[in-house]
Amino acid sequence: METTENKTGFAYWKKIVILLCAGWMAIWIYRSALSPIYPQISSSLKGGASDTALGLISSFYFTGYVAMQIPAGLLVDRIGKKKVLIPGFILFGIAAFIISQATTIGVIYAASLLAGVGCGSFYGSAYSLTSEYIPQAKRSFSTAIVNSGSAVGSGLGLILSSFLVAQRGLPWQTMMYITVALVIIMLIAFQTIIKESKSDEVVKTAVKEEVKVEAPKEKASMKTLFQPKMLFAYILYFATCYAYYMTVTWLPSFLGTERGFEGAAIGFSAALVSFASIPGALAFSRLADKFMDHKVRFIVILQFSAAIMLLLTVQATNSTFLLIALIMYGFLGKLAVEPIIISWLGDNAPKVGIGTTLGVFNFFGMMSSIIAPALTGQISDVTGSKVMGFYISVGLLVIGTTLFMLANMKKKAA
Repeated sequence: METTENKTGFAYWKKIVILLCAGWMAIWIYRSALSPIYPQISSSLKGGASDTALGLISSFYFTGYVAMQIPAGLLVDRIGKKKVLIPGFILFGIAAFIISQATTIGVIYAASLLAGVGCGSFYGSAYSLTSEYIPQAKRSFSTAIVNSGSAVGSGLGLILSSFLVAQRGLPWQTMMYITVALVIIMLIAFQTIIKESKSDEVVKTAVKEEVKVEAPKEKASMKTLFQPKMLFAYILYFATCYAYYMTVTWLPSFLGTERGFEGAAIGFSAALVSFASIPGALAFSRLADKFMDHKVRFIVILQFSAAIMLLLTVQATNSTFLLIALIMYGFLGKLAVEPIIISWLGDNAPKVGIGTTLGVFNFFGMMSSIIAPALTGQISDVTGSKVMGFYISVGLLVIGTTLFMLANMKKKAA
């Protein structure tokens, strides 16, 4: 017997895809909104703030975000996705409001840490939902749509922040008020759409014709979490995120100080990485869904190709060649390959412990968001150039991808 959702052609898993895409948009609008308006934030604080002090705002956020990954994954498996996701977003909204009222940099640091903890609840909850409810044949493509919310949100945050505050002269707190409004909208949507706990059986009945949910036979344990293929997947993701966060953090400075880009050209060129990733993610995830037995092959080819493009970006001798390489890195890089990796993880992780596995997975990946910017900055201070930082990223991509490939070749041979 068909459900109402099936009759209308808008199944529960499709609502989940749209909802989670919107969730990433809200998070990334906040993440990207502050850096363009650092001067306005500094001038509003008592005594002002140095560039180093302003840069620590992002560090505090990512510290909270990373610290929350494994606890959030454990909580998702223990009490449910909805019970982790909603309190996390409430904390996120409170933190954004506190930042809007802050008059000292210390308060902004504390609130940024809280915002990171709140947003840290999203990853495990979101991809547990995609692994559970999205049909396997559509999982990579659907995950790519979910992930595209981060690229769209990043672009919107930069544009809105620059236009409303830097150009129109509105108070910088406006971006935090927008964030709070988005969080409230998302909380209502989470509460209305996500069905879990006692209503889980209703949801599974509604999608039973599309998703065959089998009784789980394996739980997450240290042995399953850190078996070779999973461990090398974590290393692969760390390398992927390292290259991405090093690039998005230092690319504008690299283009301006070492490649002669000026003014708006710097921001536009840096934004190419995010926007080029959207068609790449949709195209490659569609192919990965069509050829489901070849996900590892897709991951390996994309990762090696991204490493080559990042290398060419650094070695480019003219701006046109550099921009082409940069666009191709975005097209082939993190946001393009991530949906396929997550889909592979959903196929290989224990079904009961998927939240824990995702938490460990993202913990390894997001550790790079703390290490890569700081290490590259230190390299730049010592050598006077950020080129070595790019070379390290390329090396990590090659090593991580090789280990992942060998682990899966061994499994196939067995």
